[in-house]
Amino acid sequence: MSGARALVTGLGAVTPNGLDLASTWDAVVRGRSGIRALEGVDVADLSVKVGGEVRGFDALAHVPRSDARRLDRHALYAIAAAAEAMAGFESADPWRFAVTAATGSGAVSLTHDAVRALDAHGPRRVPPGVVVYGGADAAAAYLSERHGARGATVGTSATCASGTVALGDALRTIRHGYADAVLVVGADDCLNRVNLGVNATLGALAAGFEDEPWRASRPFDRARSGFVMSAGAAAVLVESEEHARRRGAEVLGELAGYGVTSDAFHATAPRPDGSGAAAAMRAALEDARLSPAAVDHVNAHGTGTERNDAMEAQALAEVFRDALAALPVTSTKSTTGHLLGAAGTLEAALSLLAMRDGAIPPTINLDDPAFPELDVVASDAREARQRVVLSSSFGFGGHNAAIVLRAG
Repeated sequence: MSGARALVTGLGAVTPNGLDLASTWDAVVRGRSGIRALEGVDVADLSVKVGGEVRGFDALAHVPRSDARRLDRHALYAIAAAAEAMAGFESADPWRFAVTAATGSGAVSLTHDAVRALDAHGPRRVPPGVVVYGGADAAAAYLSERHGARGATVGTSATCASGTVALGDALRTIRHGYADAVLVVGADDCLNRVNLGVNATLGALAAGFEDEPWRASRPFDRARSGFVMSAGAAAVLVESEEHARRRGAEVLGELAGYGVTSDAFHATAPRPDGSGAAAAMRAALEDARLSPAAVDHVNAHGTGTERNDAMEAQALAEVFRDALAALPVTSTKSTTGHLLGAAGTLEAALSLLAMRDGAIPPTINLDDPAFPELDVVASDAREARQRVVLSSSFGFGGHNAAIVLRAG
């Protein structure tokens, strides 16, 4: 099995733009933002009042009432996204079926609720399930039991690069023959007073925009002022070519290359010269045995923060050089907001659909481009035949990860 191709055979999503992948993709490719005024959290005294909430989600449609009470919101979104990706899947050997849950922060709401209960009523009122469901691996463990996966079951965290790191690990797991299938789910929900307040204090979040929240996420625009925090999940089912063909699965694309590096620079700021990000992109292309000229579009990390966008523009120029002027770049965070640890899995899924439909989603709110050297797809989707897409993710802590996706 060494050297096996890693094929994508299932996708799922729960996002601010829709409760499944089809509705999410339809909104993103049409440039319809999922960012609204926040309703599920008290933001009266916070400077940030907009975000990407998951609206209309019914946990009881996916888990029993007892589990809906025990599980953190991010895990509930992960379970729903995974069910969509897993539709029709059966593993020939459960011992060779693995699950990875990628998350930047894990069971935040569950932990906050437990601390409130402890402070108000003492330790006996803290739900004992916090010990089981409060870890970064909680969604993976639940999905392993639900879907009968008896291979490696882990939680992975690399802040905002978590989803892409998990996909890269799945590629390596399949390629080197350690499993026949890996379910990768990225999920986060940090829309709470603590996370919103702290990120606002750091200057990372776009403030204002209460009257026009859909305008808040502005990647690569001169008026960008920070990222917009969103919640949700996305799932990607990865199989070896042999396993996928044997069961007659529809192939949605291929994970063809992966690169991962660290900036080793600062807790929150990216290395300004973009060298870590560029190294991850180059490594992914080398792993896929492709030249930069083979890439048909880039789904950028594109957060809309001043430092990230500047760093990423520099890294893209370094990697693609003469090919940069003709390379379409987009940031789907302009419509979805930033799903943190789920961003990489969602953007990989959207990249696969972009290749399938021959449409590059737009970067909305790009009114005054700050980086004219980039061909950022703005306002409306662009029709384009694509065979190869590079999707990158970067995060606090200096994490850099890039994945190369190839059409099936």
